[in-house]
Amino acid sequence: MSPAQLQDISTYIDILLRWNARINLTAVRHGEDIVTRHFGESFFAARHLFPATAPAGTAAPGERSSVLHVADLGSGAGFPGIPIKLWARDVSMTLIESNQKKATFLREVVRSLTLTDVDVQNTRAETVRETFDLVTLRAVERFAHVLPVAARLLTSNARLALLIGSPQADEARAILPDLSWRDPLSVPESKSRILLVGSSAPS
Repeated sequence: MSPAQLQDISTYIDILLRWNARINLTAVRHGEDIVTRHFGESFFAARHLFPATAPAGTAAPGERSSVLHVADLGSGAGFPGIPIKLWARDVSMTLIESNQKKATFLREVVRSLTLTDVDVQNTRAETVRETFDLVTLRAVERFAHVLPVAARLLTSNARLALLIGSPQADEARAILPDLSWRDPLSVPESKSRILLVGSSAPS
């Protein structure tokens, strides 16, 4: 990662630890654990979703650049949405968080890191009317309820990326059988966490 990305991560951790003392953003309290559990998992997903060999939004000379629209549902402390934005700067990122205090925290991180093209929506996912090229989910409550909501937000030929425990993979496939699911990828330094990606068929 570049020095600028590493500095952004350091700034992000400082803000997270300061806010976490006032509101419960994460049960992970120590900087090293935050790097491994939150940033490590999020950048693992980002690297697979946006390979470095084909940065998001790039276009050949003479072609119009096509910005990819990404939504992170139940963004909470900003994982994996903000790390994905740090990895792939030219995506358009929407962070959807129903808790007002957490949404305020997300806006503070976005402002402090001077991130552009990031929209923090303080609302429930069920009320969102836009559709996206990629929707991410991590550590959400009511998994079975949220999955169909996430699928509704997908454009044609879009991806749904889940950072979940491996026992939830079969449940995800059963709830959304119309998606084309890839083989799960094991998250490094984790006993049971996986990245599971499903694709919607083009209309």
